[in-house]
Amino acid sequence: MTKLDDAIDRVSRNIAQTGALTTEASRRYEQMFADFRTELDRALDAADTLADAAGATMAILEQASSLLRQSFPNPHPRACRDQCSACCHLFVSVPPGVTDLIAAHITATFTTPQIDALKDRLRNAATEIEQFTKASDVRVRCPLLDAQDRCSIYAIRPLTCRTFTSANAGLCHSMVFGDSAQQSTRIDQDPGHYRLHIAATEALQNLATRRGLNGRQEGFVHALLNRLENGSVSS
Repeated sequence: MTKLDDAIDRVSRNIAQTGALTTEASRRYEQMFADFRTELDRALDAADTLADAAGATMAILEQASSLLRQSFPNPHPRACRDQCSACCHLFVSVPPGVTDLIAAHITATFTTPQIDALKDRLRNAATEIEQFTKASDVRVRCPLLDAQDRCSIYAIRPLTCRTFTSANAGLCHSMVFGDSAQQSTRIDQDPGHYRLHIAATEALQNLATRRGLNGRQEGFVHALLNRLENGSVSS
């Protein structure tokens, strides 16, 4: 074998081995999401109520999404920061159990005057939302933002809010408020993070259906107002 043949052989073996490792890594990456869904479904089936299931989902998601970001190289850049609230003006839909969990938290931790003030803001927001014909066009400040543009229920915020990530805060601001020449109708999301949250949303919907309940998502503002005014909670 000539030196040229020997070099070609080494290069070929190196590429083939690396290709095999990459293929296996890709297979295991996909399997990771399938396993996540299997474990999540198992945990949700053990929950007594849909609200309990929503709480379990948030806990599992928090751990999974954090580890996903820590464990893989070249994580998707994020511009999301404290008091960055452009996305808090978009329409939020929630799967079964989430609104019940949040309503119970508000009832237990907010004072009566705070709840009354929140209901007023929810009513106003609901009226504003009803002026739009498409959910994607909604631009209404979330009633749960405080005076400092911080989420007042951040620890148990809806899955939709947790899903959203952005590498460019300027694009978010422009998309929501239309106040810049830098216009965009699309914000790129962290793909792995997004997949986890979409899977979790579907898991809660499927759980409700398996229990003979409505599995559809609902508009968060109207749903929360309904729970706080009428105390209607899903099992």
